[in-house]
Order: sequence, then structure tokens, then C-alpha cells
Amino acid sequence: DHLFGPCEKRWADDYFPFTEPSFEMEIMYEGEWLEVLGCGVVHTEVLSNVNMPERHGWAFCLGLERLAMILFKIPDIRLFWTDDERFHSQFSKGEITEFKPYSKYPPVFKDIAFWTPEGFVENDFFELARGVAGDLVEKIDCIDEFTNPKTGKSSKCYRVTYRSMDRSLTNEEIDELQDNLREKSVDLDLEVR
Repeated sequence: DHLFGPCEKRWADDYFPFTEPSFEMEIMYEGEWLEVLGCGVVHTEVLSNVNMPERHGWAFCLGLERLAMILFKIPDIRLFWTDDERFHSQFSKGEITEFKPYSKYPPVFKDIAFWTPEGFVENDFFELARGVAGDLVEKIDCIDEFTNPKTGKSSKCYRVTYRSMDRSLTNEEIDELQDNLREKSVDLDLEVR
């Protein structure tokens, strides 16, 4: 509350390679959940590797980019990695200026639906999508959920928004990424519909 003002908050299970269990804190910011803090209990192997096997640790990290997004009203974290001067020229050392949007390249939307296995973790699918398409994934929204009354199987449909910060994307290149995402979904025991 001190950093962001009174706002809705929630904890979500997450995955980080050096902690177990792992969590992230999200805040409701401009109508969307924004992750601002990752944390977890440090794996005992990590502490053993630094000759501290008898110790226990708690790791956490407050995302500086997330703080800057709020302070400067920057809508998309990927802008921090762009080489576009329209972004960089808006900021000067020691000055707080609100980001002025410039024209973006158009998004490409693709949907994917699958039957979810027991214990399905949404963030695992998000990580898989970003592993396939990297920073071209702008966001992923669940747009439909369905449970078959006869079988009890549950299905989710996600809309993946692809957008480049540097160029227009073609349907052909995104179709190839989407096909790759469908193929890799079996790694999470997802049955694509």
C-alpha cells in the first residue's frame, strides 16, 4: 500500500527455478492484474552449493520495471527493451514524465482451446507460450471455460495476443508459432481441441 496506494492484491502460486514453493504478488492496476513481487523458500541444494546446508532462506524480488511502469504510466513492460527512440527520448535522468503513447503495430489474435488435466496451472501454459514466441506474446486471456456435463472434463479457451514492438507481424509467421504452441501443449498434458 505504501508503494502503490490502497489497491486490491492477491497471491498466486508460481514457478522460479531456485525456490520451492514459489509465489508472486499481483496488484489490480488499471483493471488488470500486474505482478510486482516474486518470492519463495530457497532450495536446500542452492544453500548447500554455497556451503550453508544448515541455513534456510527466503528469496524475494520487487520488479523495478513494474514500479517504473506505474510511476511513468508505461502500459507494456516490453517497451523497456525496445530500441525505438520514440520511447527512450521521452525520459531524462532525474525527471518523472508520463509516457506518451505512440502508434503501435497491429496485434494478431489467435485462440487455442484444450481439455485441462487435473492440477492444471495456468502460469505453466503462459510460460510455455512465452517460451515458444518470446516477447511477441503481449498478453494471454482466458475467454471461455466449459465443463462437459457427461464426462466432467473441463476445457479452457485462451486468446493469445501477439504484437511486435518493432514491426508488423504476418498471419503466416504467427500461424507457425501457434502451431508450435499447439504441438508443445502436450508437454503439459493438454489435449488441444
